[in-house]
Amino acid sequence: MTSSSMIGVSVPRIDAEAKVRGSAVFGVDFTLPGTLHARVLRSPIPAGRIVAIDTAAATELTGVYDVITGADGPDWRTGVILADIPFLARDYVAFEGEPLAVVVADSLEIAERAIDLIRVDLDEQSPVATPAEALVPESRLVHPSWADFNSPAGVDFGRDGNIVAEIFSDPGDVDDAFERADLIVEDVYRTPRQYQAHLEAKMALATYESGRYTIHVSHQYPFRIRDRVAQILGVAPSAIRVVGHHIGGGFGAKLDVALEAFAAFLARRVGRPVRMVNDPVEERLTAPCRANAEVKIRSALLSDGTILAQDVDVVFDSGAYANNGPALSSIPMFMFGSIYDVGTARIRTRNVYTNTAPTGAYRGVNGVYLVFANERHMDHIANELGVDRREFRLRSLASDGHLMRNGQPLEELSILRDAFDLTEEMAPFTELGHGPLRGVGIAASVWLTNPAPGEATVKLNEDGTLNVITSATENGSGAVASGLRQIAAEGLGLSADQVVVTMPDTDMTGYDAGSQGSRTTHVVGRAVHDAASEVHQKVVDQAASMLEAAPADLVVEGGEVHVAGVPATSLALSQVAAAATFGGGPIAASSSYTTPSPPYDPLCTPGMLFTAWPTPTYHVHVAEVEVDPVTGHVTIDRYFVCQEVGRAINPDAVIGQIQGGVAQGLGYALWERVDIDRGRYVQRNFESHGLPLAGDVPVIEATLMENPEAAGPYGAKGVAEPPIVPVAAAVANAIADAVGAPIDTLPITPEAVLAALDEAACE
Repeated sequence: MTSSSMIGVSVPRIDAEAKVRGSAVFGVDFTLPGTLHARVLRSPIPAGRIVAIDTAAATELTGVYDVITGADGPDWRTGVILADIPFLARDYVAFEGEPLAVVVADSLEIAERAIDLIRVDLDEQSPVATPAEALVPESRLVHPSWADFNSPAGVDFGRDGNIVAEIFSDPGDVDDAFERADLIVEDVYRTPRQYQAHLEAKMALATYESGRYTIHVSHQYPFRIRDRVAQILGVAPSAIRVVGHHIGGGFGAKLDVALEAFAAFLARRVGRPVRMVNDPVEERLTAPCRANAEVKIRSALLSDGTILAQDVDVVFDSGAYANNGPALSSIPMFMFGSIYDVGTARIRTRNVYTNTAPTGAYRGVNGVYLVFANERHMDHIANELGVDRREFRLRSLASDGHLMRNGQPLEELSILRDAFDLTEEMAPFTELGHGPLRGVGIAASVWLTNPAPGEATVKLNEDGTLNVITSATENGSGAVASGLRQIAAEGLGLSADQVVVTMPDTDMTGYDAGSQGSRTTHVVGRAVHDAASEVHQKVVDQAASMLEAAPADLVVEGGEVHVAGVPATSLALSQVAAAATFGGGPIAASSSYTTPSPPYDPLCTPGMLFTAWPTPTYHVHVAEVEVDPVTGHVTIDRYFVCQEVGRAINPDAVIGQIQGGVAQGLGYALWERVDIDRGRYVQRNFESHGLPLAGDVPVIEATLMENPEAAGPYGAKGVAEPPIVPVAAAVANAIADAVGAPIDTLPITPEAVLAALDEAACE
């Protein structure tokens, strides 16, 4: 009996039927007998001093078990990188939606009635609503005691007043290059927040028993929840167990704590399970949206188009708390002077506190707006020089071994030139965008694969099937539901339907850094690959004694172990597993993997928490658009993607990620609105938000470039984040081409298009 390879095959997802039929139990579906319900009272204002919180009437309401305020909980601040977040606001509020009190009651309805009975006296202050306001020297401090906030990271990342983090890289020769320039091109780009728009709200259900907390979640990063709740409650991480359930989307919004610590704290106080779920407005008010930003770029050029230097200034909005902003402040160092040879570059990044909801991770994190700025600027330079925009990029493209700003060489940068060539075969640049108010745009990028650690155990069951035991989470990409299964199956010569992957449980598995940064298939897949290889060896050793054959002569495939060339001399894997179980013990192996850091120069990275760019991948996108001169409506006629993937474990899953990433990128570029008016979010429902609909998204024409990565499982690299990164840039370049005027602000609304048309008509 033989088996075909499971690598490069589009097998169905293991969770497909349950999700299609509605039988999958998501976090918001989960409950336990005797569960109580909790609700949060949130600040109605973005900034102010807390004068008093009166909970007496709420506490006396029949059916209410407990009401807590900041005075009842832990009195220390915590955070992923900077300890600046209180358990509940005590002295002042820093954003609209900040938690002030929590009620737990018999029912959700009673809890909501109790919330209405709490009386809060707030002395409202004028909010520091924008980064520009925050950076004014005489601006009010969002956190007056910012200097006392502890940094668990132990790194000086340039904090100062309303500046959460500042990184400044200056090689010292930039000003001289500008003095020698024949041409200076200067731009300012502004981009908004973007809401993750996942359908399942954040939730938590917690119990407390025998000195330990158990928290049920639908979360991208269960071990982060374990560690952050331990930090908040002041207990050991081993006192907390986190159990994962199906996740109804996240896209980065479910990477840190939300309700989990409240549910755990209350479960201990009342002695009953406590369940919490955000309502839709709470989701928006507290969402860790993609940060709004302003990027200024100046380039010094010779008349032949050689870029002598770039001077880049990036300011992005952290909102009321640091979250992971200090780490994201490093990202600009990898986006500028990386794929293009710009001679020398000075880069300054500032991450700024404001009285708005804390920002955070969203697919592609800061890269989306940084590539938008960089690629729009490349178009501007080409237009100033009067040269073809694609050809200018190719002329400026750096070579293999080119050093990024951190001193790290991009050893395979020539892959990007291949991507330009393949894209040209799909969509010849000069043949697109012809006709009135039609345009074509191109954008390129390099993106990383998150290197954080992952662990997996592979166990051969007595019926010959495999279990993969891991806390890697299936966030919708298929990395767990198909990719990890296929990798494990390949190692034992099985089909993917003979492999089951467990749900996350921090008590049962080794550490995993969650579904983020395209890491699951590459990192956890490598751990699965190595564990499956060890299981394979144990199977061969066990079968060798049973068949009285040399291990080197045995082949494992199709659910059997047989002597090479003698298929009749064989054993079923179930027989081998049973013999091992009742002989020396079950056949299982565990392995972990963390991507080694690529070489870089530490002297180039002072203050950077993200010091290197591991497992880079290369991408080129092309968009063709048409603009309606009456309405300003933009139609995406065609969209092309050339994406480097290492090796596509499941090609359909990769294509699905490209389609989803491009759709989200189009929403960010054209339709989605997260406007802020004096610290308050304007849009508070999907009706006003402006998500793209199926009819808005064109067919995505994609080419997968396979350049196997030696460290990846069967050559796989990360694939899920990169598809969103160049989208806004490609679309904006195409629209600017169509209207004949710059497009330097997102989203590109119909009003903005009409204004650009008017500008072009006046020139």
